[in-house]
Amino acid sequence: MASIITTAPERETRGAETLTDAETVQSFMDVLTDADCRAMVAATTDEALTARELSEAAELPLSTTYRKLDRLTETGLLTERTRLAAGGSHPSEYRRTVDDVVVSVGAEDGAALTVTRDSRAEEPDPFLVSQR
Repeated sequence: MASIITTAPERETRGAETLTDAETVQSFMDVLTDADCRAMVAATTDEALTARELSEAAELPLSTTYRKLDRLTETGLLTERTRLAAGGSHPSEYRRTVDDVVVSVGAEDGAALTVTRDSRAEEPDPFLVSQR
């Protein structure tokens, strides 16, 4: 007998959206099948990180980190904001925007992704300035 275990998410979510556009689905799949991108998304689970912090967390060269960040922000898996600092340097920081991505494959429809967004991604932060 098969059993299914479900748990309530630890964070409040904004709900799910289903993506069916073939190009959008492919972009998500390309990013999600990249181990470095997955490591960067995982590193931003609990807090927003700068490119340098992500580079260290994922053990990637900074140049590679910036290329991956472009892909992750283009697909919407991460969002970029400016971290205000007292010293005058205001680096960008990146926050994970999704809690869950589910891939569905239908005989007629092709692949579809159901993306559950993290409600924290849109919360205003008095110390940050949105880049997008």
